[in-house]
This record gives sequence, structure tokens and C-alpha cells, in this order.
Amino acid sequence: MSYKEIAKFLKVLADPNRLEILDLLSCEALCAHDLLGYFQFSQPTLSHHMKVLSDSELITMRKVGNKRMYKLNHNLMTEVTEQLVNINTNHVGCVCNDINGSRCNS
Repeated sequence: MSYKEIAKFLKVLADPNRLEILDLLSCEALCAHDLLGYFQFSQPTLSHHMKVLSDSELITMRKVGNKRMYKLNHNLMTEVTEQLVNINTNHVGCVCNDINGSRCNS
């Protein structure tokens, strides 16, 4: 996964409402009507958040009758978080510059 792709996901995840939606969808599939019960915003606002999440593929959707059921894409979320963990853990033993411009050994 490229840095550009990671940044795209971080932008999507930067909204606290979208994080809460993902948290709710991590346990079970929910329809938009069910999700609205957890929030104090309008249906169009929820639709916007769901579109952003869907476009990023962080959620999946399947139709059940006339309802659209949404669920967290656990595989993609795991891939994104593993990439972030790799960025954090790959620094061990690296030589870097600190904010004063001097060399530091992390």
C-alpha cells in the first residue's frame, strides 16, 4: 500500500462521526435507518458519510430485501492499520534528525 493510499484512508478516518460509524459496523451489519438512531444528524448527512466510507471501500454493502446492510470491511481495515503499525515500528535502529537538526538514534 502506497503512502498516497494510506493518506487517503487517514483522510476518511479523520472524521469522528465516520470513526463511530465504523465502530458500530465492526460488530454487525446495520442499515441506514438503524445507524441514524445512534446519531443526532440528518439522513442526508449520514448518506454523505456512508458514501465516503463506501467509496474508500472501508465498508461493504449487501442488499437484503429492500434494505442495504452495511458492514466494516475488516480485511481492508486490518491492512490499513498494519501499514500504520509498520511505519511506527520500522524506525527501530534508524538514524534521524531531531527538531533541532542534530542527529538522533531512535
